[in-house]
Amino acid sequence: MQEVDRETWLTARRALLTEEKAFSHARENLAEKRRALPAVRVEADYRFDTVRGEETLSDLFDGRQQLIVQHFMFGPDWQQGCPSCSYWTDGFERMAVHLTARDTTLKLVSAAPLSVLLKYRERMEWTLDWVSSGKRAFNPDFGVSFWPDGPKAPGGYNYSETVPEGEVPGISVFARAPDGGILHTYSCYARGLDNMNAAYQLLDLTPLGRNEKDLPYVQAWVRRRDEYEMSAN
Repeated sequence: MQEVDRETWLTARRALLTEEKAFSHARENLAEKRRALPAVRVEADYRFDTVRGEETLSDLFDGRQQLIVQHFMFGPDWQQGCPSCSYWTDGFERMAVHLTARDTTLKLVSAAPLSVLLKYRERMEWTLDWVSSGKRAFNPDFGVSFWPDGPKAPGGYNYSETVPEGEVPGISVFARAPDGGILHTYSCYARGLDNMNAAYQLLDLTPLGRNEKDLPYVQAWVRRRDEYEMSAN
């Protein structure tokens, strides 16, 4: 980071602004193409364990036109949720009400038993509706659970030939068809989830950025929100 006078900084900032505007336009064009993707009708009768009892995928819409599912990594025999998925969910926690205002419901879906999910949700002080898919076919069908002793995920992770073991993260989007059926419109995984993390977007504005290059792996610094050792203020 070089220290300069204000005029030199303004010249550099205006040059970068030109690139930022081009990037914004490219992002808007990409979003338009994403919205224009064809959709696939969901034929399977997916079932979930919820605080209201067993529900279908249709029930998860809560009467709205669109449904966003965060595939939260929480395996059937885990006692704690994934730290990185928790990092994303911290950002989603207060977002749901705004999505609701745009006819969209946000749900967390994991394979762990509902009682375990609710206990962890209480610990994290979240209010988002969290449902359990158990070891049913929903997670494998949408490419986020790869179990040797359960339903098989079609293909690899993130539309590749890579076949991991256990749980991986993702987000899937569903919409109501004109006849009331359900359409799968979009899913993203891995780095495709990056833009949904507001904390990362803020860090990208700073001189240090994400500061992850010298870590043993990306997000090695991430902890669950109650596990950070904060200095006293």
